[in-house]
Amino acid sequence: MDRRSFFKKAAVTGAGAAAATTLAAPAIAQENPKITWRLTSSFPKSLDTIYGGAEDIARRVSEATGGNFTIQPFAAGEIVPGLQAADAVSAGTVEMCHTCSYYYVGKDPTFAIGTAIPFGLNARLTNSWFYEGNGNKLLNEFYATHGLYGMISGNTGAQMGGWFRKEINTVDDFKGVKMRIAGLAGKVVEKLGVVPQQIAGGDIYPALEKGTIDAAEWVGPYDDQKLGFYKVAKYYYYPAFWEGGPVIHSFVNLEQWNNLPKHYQAALTDACAYANTSMMAKYDAKNPAAVKQLVADGTILRPFSQEILEACFNAAQEVYAELTASNEWFKKIYEDQVAFKKEGYLWMQLSEYTFDTFMMIQQRNGKL
Repeated sequence: MDRRSFFKKAAVTGAGAAAATTLAAPAIAQENPKITWRLTSSFPKSLDTIYGGAEDIARRVSEATGGNFTIQPFAAGEIVPGLQAADAVSAGTVEMCHTCSYYYVGKDPTFAIGTAIPFGLNARLTNSWFYEGNGNKLLNEFYATHGLYGMISGNTGAQMGGWFRKEINTVDDFKGVKMRIAGLAGKVVEKLGVVPQQIAGGDIYPALEKGTIDAAEWVGPYDDQKLGFYKVAKYYYYPAFWEGGPVIHSFVNLEQWNNLPKHYQAALTDACAYANTSMMAKYDAKNPAAVKQLVADGTILRPFSQEILEACFNAAQEVYAELTASNEWFKKIYEDQVAFKKEGYLWMQLSEYTFDTFMMIQQRNGKL
């Protein structure tokens, strides 16, 4: 090859490489666009566990996309009130929220199933139904009718049954009690004489302090201690039979979700799954110390009696019969969950229950 031919080919090759480099940058930018979303939470920043789930999601998404997909969390009240988070997403005011589906039962009682319903699933079976059963599929069909796409993004485990100013020894003791209680549980205990109230977490303490309400349930020892409920109501009941494994959801505006690049959808889905697992771990780590401190500060722990649990279970069945007769969405999703629950608790009562029961006896006997 002569020198002129060699340099001519080299020039062409160099020009082609430069062109390829020039074209590559815009192509990469198109595949990884800069996107910024706002996320409104239903929870106050003081609760590092439940509000922290939104921060976990934002951090993981940013890390997975090299900072190209940014989600900025806002606490309840900074953009909209906590109980209006999903409404803001549906309306397009914000792209995303971190909330509990059952806050929106006023729109449709089917929303309750997305979080937890009385005498429903524990945390492990909840995850199983959403991930391996029909939970995600069926609920997202329903959420789509409200312009939402949902991903489970947290779980607290079985919650406590709430703070009461007086002892609840019999079913009759419920009569006339004004109680902050979320989801379908309000309809259940209403049948026993309770006057249910829907109040955002940050507003519970002043309502208890002023006597506007007589009782309130929130989450469990760690969060409840932070919010100071033990200062204004000393009886702490368990379990929250209406929240055996309650889900915290991320809701995304459906149009915004559909417009996201597929790999951004994957990054967000994975971040929500991480938040779901991490939140449960945080509560299991933090609740033991918190409940011991609450007792040291004068809190009186009380279990709901079997009589009360049976009465509430029967009242729940009445509520479900009414709803399945009048609401097709509720009927479809509820019946699927019930079928899953029957099989799930068949398995749970074997190795899991037997092992846990034995280990709890050893703990009580001071052998651990």
